[in-house]
Amino acid sequence: MTPTLRANHLLDHSVTVAAGGVDLFTYTYRPDTPTLESPKPYLHPMRTLAGELVTLYRPHDHVWHKGIAWSLPHVGEHNFWGGPTYVHGQFYVQQDNNGSAVHRELTALSAGGDRAEVAHRLDWVSQAGRPVIDEHRALTAVVLDDATWVLVFDTAMTNVSGSTLDIGSPTTKGRPNAGYGGLFWRGPRSFTGGLVQSPYGTGSGNDLRGTRAEWLAFRGRHDETETQSTVVMVDDVANPQHPPLWFTRSEEFACICPAPFFSEEVPVPAGSTVRFRYAVVVAAGDHGDEGTVALAEKGRALL
Repeated sequence: MTPTLRANHLLDHSVTVAAGGVDLFTYTYRPDTPTLESPKPYLHPMRTLAGELVTLYRPHDHVWHKGIAWSLPHVGEHNFWGGPTYVHGQFYVQQDNNGSAVHRELTALSAGGDRAEVAHRLDWVSQAGRPVIDEHRALTAVVLDDATWVLVFDTAMTNVSGSTLDIGSPTTKGRPNAGYGGLFWRGPRSFTGGLVQSPYGTGSGNDLRGTRAEWLAFRGRHDETETQSTVVMVDDVANPQHPPLWFTRSEEFACICPAPFFSEEVPVPAGSTVRFRYAVVVAAGDHGDEGTVALAEKGRALL
């Protein structure tokens, strides 16, 4: 039997979803993040049903990395990623452009059986306080069996800035092979050197960076317990630029990011809405090459 999901709401701050005796994730929707790290909601800690931690929060090398977060480094002139902004010919420059994704109101909160849902509205504002984006976001957690659960991330972003917003990456601004931006997962330090898998094979994360694929998986090992876990991110077929190019690493650190803005900007005209959906499969154990493909198929079935 799959465990029943329940939600604990820390009023005006965060929601924790648990299954049995394990807190699967905490979604902090109103963080106390410093302005220079572009405040935004994030998922951390996130765990497998076996209780193993599969996210990392605010690592010293990139303090704006926070578990899983919807992070965009180039939205017009704004930085909703955190830290300095890439400027061609100058590398990274700290500017007064670190925007914030600010929680406005919860629109859904429920848990029971094998499913839990959290939804809310957010106001994306510039560092100077000007409105940029009106977002509605929904997160749905589904337990599939005693080893696997899936998070479905769904965002609809409406441009309220008054002019077209070109959403891009450092690569679209001139830095080769640095096309990060989107739903970004930072894995535990022990996952460094882990195995990255696409539908077309396996390798190190640096080898597969820039791969165009419908999904990407990271298979890592935990310190102390020496157990293994697998995280698979699946892109929805209706997403802009599907299938996306992927930003991923395993040698410096563990990360996965389906990056629809990797090498080509996505323009969002004033008043228009752009939508993205993803399935994030979190599984205890290493399921091998074929088993990881099956995990991706389970994620796809929920989109």
